[in-house]
Amino acid sequence: MKYAFVLPGGSALEQLEQAVLAEQAGWDGIFVWEAAYGVDAWSLLAAICVRTAGIQVGTLLTPLPWRRPWKVASQVATVDQLSGGRAILSVGIGALGTDLPETGEPTDVRERAEMLDEGIDLIRTLWSGGTSYEGSHYHYEGGSRPDLIAAVGPARRSVPIWVVGVWPRPKSMRRAARCDGVIPQYQLADGREADPEDARAVRRWLDGHGASHVDLIAEGETPADDAVEAARRVDLWREAGATWWIENRWSLPELDATGIRVVTERLEAGPPRA
Repeated sequence: MKYAFVLPGGSALEQLEQAVLAEQAGWDGIFVWEAAYGVDAWSLLAAICVRTAGIQVGTLLTPLPWRRPWKVASQVATVDQLSGGRAILSVGIGALGTDLPETGEPTDVRERAEMLDEGIDLIRTLWSGGTSYEGSHYHYEGGSRPDLIAAVGPARRSVPIWVVGVWPRPKSMRRAARCDGVIPQYQLADGREADPEDARAVRRWLDGHGASHVDLIAEGETPADDAVEAARRVDLWREAGATWWIENRWSLPELDATGIRVVTERLEAGPPRA
């Protein structure tokens, strides 16, 4: 299992310093969130990559239907080049909430799901050297500049794409099975919070549908002051088949000085390894 931290916010400089601290403390990955308005995720990740040497970097997550896929493909490939092949792209249809900006982008679930599928396909087409794409929502013609196509290629053959998979919806999970990682969004009939047994069910589904290679992401909070308890909690998810643990602090009411200190203290304590 690998261990990462998703930064809940703060200024660009605060998040940059926290990312540097994360690598020093032994975390395997650092993620930033991407919203309609706020600190630009890919500019921040570019800065993180040139200040770090080995930690993986990415978004958690990019609302792809509200972005131009060719622009995202360019940004991710640039970060992958600068980092020497350490980028991860996490995508979803985008969250709606009263605390988030409204920008006039599509909000219909079916439309956004279609745009997500096409966006993933278009990005992969560009990364593989393709110059054209025709879909219901996107039309792309790359022009005749081979130097531009070559310049924007990722450092690797392709950057891993993680996608939100609504469990147990078959269509959403089939999308996840054709990506490199799944971030489960559990819809449980009894209204309870997801536990490792739910992750085990997702892993069984992936294995049964030819997607054993797909990373299974688990996330949550563990204590900074009890390494044994933190490792015990996360190990239950590892045993269930999760391959990444993403530490978060979404429970913080706001990112004031106190919130920044809470995040920093958890980063300094290091990942919850057994």
